[in-house]
Amino acid sequence: MTLVSSRREVLKSIVVGAVALPPLTLSSVFAKNNEVLGQNLNGKINHSVCRWCYSKIPLETLAQEAKKIGITSIELCGPEEWPVLKKNGLTCALPWGEGATRSLDKGFCDPANHEALIRDFTDVIPKVQAAGYDKIICFSGNRRGMSDIDGMRNCAMGIRKLLPLAEKHNVTLVMELLNSKVDHRDYMCDKTSWGAGLCEMVSSDKFKLLYDIYHMQIMEGDVIATIRKYHKYIAHYHTGGVPGRNEIDESQELYYPAIMKAIVETGYKGYVGQEFVPSRKDDIASLSQAVKICDIA
Repeated sequence: MTLVSSRREVLKSIVVGAVALPPLTLSSVFAKNNEVLGQNLNGKINHSVCRWCYSKIPLETLAQEAKKIGITSIELCGPEEWPVLKKNGLTCALPWGEGATRSLDKGFCDPANHEALIRDFTDVIPKVQAAGYDKIICFSGNRRGMSDIDGMRNCAMGIRKLLPLAEKHNVTLVMELLNSKVDHRDYMCDKTSWGAGLCEMVSSDKFKLLYDIYHMQIMEGDVIATIRKYHKYIAHYHTGGVPGRNEIDESQELYYPAIMKAIVETGYKGYVGQEFVPSRKDDIASLSQAVKICDIA
């Protein structure tokens, strides 16, 4: 049998078989894995979920459902919410503060924001340590006509003022990489290379990056190669389906098992936060599916 005829026979058998068999998708693969694994996750990924994506669910309920799935952190929670997490045996892998600390558009790249940012971070950093956490999110803010290098210098100037306090309390400031193309127009820290440059300029292990896979796929793609190149600057990861920021299954363009494998191969031991917005009726089912997709063997 020639190679051509052999290939033709294989294709014919696939077509015939397709009549009788259901399509194989990420959903069906991981549904099968659910039957085998139950809640016994593999442990290579520490699973977290972002609070705001499930804001219609009471935090107490979300905490209880997250634990059933095998999630051990609910993040982007402020000080007023931390007691609920502790009550339910959960941590907050990436907290946020109050006031100026939550502003995405008025961040460190503009010196006019530094006074408010330093005041509010100075207030919350000791609270982060007292709660038993070791990171807090921060943002660059918007460009407003500023050049990349000026924005980087301004960010470094503001962040350095907080480093003695961060070092004293063993808290890492983690700046999020966001896309400026779709969701956060004009945001300064919108490329991994820029964020890495800022890390070099700040030159402290108490300042690192949040690599949001959804945002960086939109801005630059090449996700796995970028993670491998810049992983030493990354302290946290977020997920999200592209396009649309919905479920991370076959409905979008990224293959998350391979991305998780690449993250683990860098030696990363931190958390991966699910930050997609569920588009289906059962939010918790979508969250459970996402954890299974990321739970690589």
